[in-house]
Amino acid sequence: MITIKDDDGFAKMRTASRAVAEVLAALQEASAPGVSMTDLDGIAARIIRERDCTPSFLGYHGYPATICTSPNDVIVHGIPDGYRLKDGDILSVDVGAIYEGYHGDAARTFAIGDVSDEVTKLIRATEESMQAGIEQVRAGARIGDIGAAVQQVAEGAGFSVVREYVGHGIGEQMHEEPQIPNYGVSGKGMKLKEGMAICIEPMVNMGDWRTKLQDDGWTVTTADGSLSAHFENTIAITADGVEVMTD
Repeated sequence: MITIKDDDGFAKMRTASRAVAEVLAALQEASAPGVSMTDLDGIAARIIRERDCTPSFLGYHGYPATICTSPNDVIVHGIPDGYRLKDGDILSVDVGAIYEGYHGDAARTFAIGDVSDEVTKLIRATEESMQAGIEQVRAGARIGDIGAAVQQVAEGAGFSVVREYVGHGIGEQMHEEPQIPNYGVSGKGMKLKEGMAICIEPMVNMGDWRTKLQDDGWTVTTADGSLSAHFENTIAITADGVEVMTD
């Protein structure tokens, strides 16, 4: 775990996070039937570069793209390809950017065209579970407080929370300790403290929580083929309080 020791580090993280938020807004507007995953990757690459940032994901352990695009039963780490969105799809998009050595990271799930009420409920519950986790963040809180809040909202809505993939610390590395599970027990786990930045990112499945890693070594799908949604924000604990940087 690395804490951010000065305002300059937080300022750089804010710049990276603003680029991420701008990319996500542009991708939400662009995501429509007929648009391909590679089209979206190109939009993200252009905006990140225009903001004097670099992509966090491109080249990370060999990852071949700027963003992760995860439609329908893909939970996370989907590689952008020629797949074109269809009416009724859902799409999770994960974006990371670096500015002068500091990272911002966030994800959103979009409904494409007309989707069922149950799909709308899944997306809403996933976002609300992230917000419930964020509300637990403060110096002195414990990691278990976050996971318990996320789990309560997601499972209370009738869905399941992915166990194998979790949130994380962030700063000069995209993935730092501590891990931030989306399940847990209040009052347990490491205490949060001023100077930390973390990513809270629930991945919530309509069916069972179990996952399957595909042959490309990246793409993670639901084991039962059910739909999945994913939301994420970068949150910092500064001297002035808790700041959601990627909103």
